[in-house]
Amino acid sequence: MQYSKHENAIVESENIGSGTRVWAFVHVLPGARIGADCNLCDHVFIENDVVVGDRVTIKSGVQLWDGVRIEDDVFIGPNATFTNDPFPRSKRHPDNYAATLVQKGASIGANATILPGVTIGKNAMVGAGSVVTKDIPPNAIVAGNPARIVNYVVQNQRPSLPVLQPPEKPGELPVAKVKLTDLPEVFDLRGKLTFAESPGSLPFAPKRFFLVYEVPGKDVRGEHAHRELHQFLICIKGSCAVVVDDGQNRCEVALDRPTLGLHVPPMVWATQYKFSSDAVLLVLASDIYKADDYIRNYDEYLEMVSK
Repeated sequence: MQYSKHENAIVESENIGSGTRVWAFVHVLPGARIGADCNLCDHVFIENDVVVGDRVTIKSGVQLWDGVRIEDDVFIGPNATFTNDPFPRSKRHPDNYAATLVQKGASIGANATILPGVTIGKNAMVGAGSVVTKDIPPNAIVAGNPARIVNYVVQNQRPSLPVLQPPEKPGELPVAKVKLTDLPEVFDLRGKLTFAESPGSLPFAPKRFFLVYEVPGKDVRGEHAHRELHQFLICIKGSCAVVVDDGQNRCEVALDRPTLGLHVPPMVWATQYKFSSDAVLLVLASDIYKADDYIRNYDEYLEMVSK
């Protein structure tokens, strides 16, 4: 036997990876697959249709039900609760249980509840006691009931590269030529005015604009990159935050006045969140809407920029 098992554990599966440690009162059903170098702490229960990757830590009191998939290097805190049936009834079983995916490097805090069918993105962190009702994007930190994004983790896909803070003054950021621009402000007794023009403070001639407003709570928007499109973002009312990521470096920018513009060039992953209740975000685009210009999968994006 290549893994270690406590004498009071019940392991019915033959698919247990080398170096995994199974502690007292753990019960693993026959169909489960557990990777290498995992740590299954006391009183963990793992059902049949469950796959656990390598180097996963599952603390005491956790149950993994049919349909749960845990990728490599995941941490699951004590008494975190997974679910797999959105409408449970006694003695009534669905034909297929909802699939829940926890992606590589994610962490789930103690007593968090994960509703069925959600995906927790790579390196994301779920705060203790949170109730996850929707998918969580990569690198996001969520907390609360329902869980909402409150920040982004310091580490990126490459842990040695820290999140880079934007400079105090507008200018080019250390993220793939993303640039902050101070727009002029003109004011007199009649009020204030700001403007931008191309050529000039606008890095391109816009062909389209759209507004994002009345975002409920602090929900996330964006979460994609463009192959060819340039965007220029101005929060014309209220405030929001934009996280820009080029696959190596990442920083967060606060857009909190109508005289501050953010140029997001192609092949930069951008996410908007932390919207104030009165926020109105204006986005100028270099081209008309083209669905095939979007890159919506972060793994696909990382693969593209690495080439």
